Amino acid sequence: MTEAVGGKEEVTALGRGLALLKVIGMAAAPVSNRELADTTGIPKATVSRLTATLVSAGYLRQAPDSERFSLGPALLDMSSRYLRQFDLRAVARPHLAELSEFAGASVHVAVRDELDMLVIDSLRPRSALISSRLEIGTRLTVVTSAAGRACLAALPAAEQSTLLERIREESGEDWPSIEPRLMAGIDEYARLGYCSSFGEWHPHIHALGFALKGPHGEHYGVSCGGPAYLLPKEMMLTQVAPRLLEVARRISAEAGTANPD
Repeated sequence: MTEAVGGKEEVTALGRGLALLKVIGMAAAPVSNRELADTTGIPKATVSRLTATLVSAGYLRQAPDSERFSLGPALLDMSSRYLRQFDLRAVARPHLAELSEFAGASVHVAVRDELDMLVIDSLRPRSALISSRLEIGTRLTVVTSAAGRACLAALPAAEQSTLLERIREESGEDWPSIEPRLMAGIDEYARLGYCSSFGEWHPHIHALGFALKGPHGEHYGVSCGGPAYLLPKEMMLTQVAPRLLEVARRISAEAGTANPD
């Protein structure tokens, strides 16, 4: 069965199966068919058929003697293949490692997934005893993270408008307080080439973020940050920011994605 969505045909069963995978992937523990049905609004009988199909394909793993599911090994294989094809990471990593050591801060590379930024690479300075290293797979919000704001600010105008509208719809009554921060971030990126997040994503974390464009047009957000008491705002702006901008330029030049003068 297909449905027309935004002028395109969407396979309903596939969309529902992907929705189940997303719910299970974000859950802290294995999830039952009933919980999946309640969360997604998909009928329980349909959920049961979908989970059975996903288990047989290896995308889900069913707990023994139960109706609870967690992500399966086939997804790990797909994730590994994605990372192997992530051309920009090989180019960027040496430069990001240098930035991490210079700043004494953790550096994270993320891609946008809906209204979140999904961490796909993480570097920690060898010299730091304490850092804010995030595990691969950690989610940051576009709204409050430096990487998310930078990614938003660097999008082409039409994509940026679409994403802002989605954030507005999801934010509901919180939008009046969110909009000024997002617009300030877009302006900050236009003026300075980076976005800042001082205690917004986490009250004790300071970070600066910039955007990168991959060789195939894909968009990434990069954050450099750590504990606020080790990385005070003035230090981040006067010492870390210039090096961050230089690293961003070098990566873009080496990847062949730098904007022409």
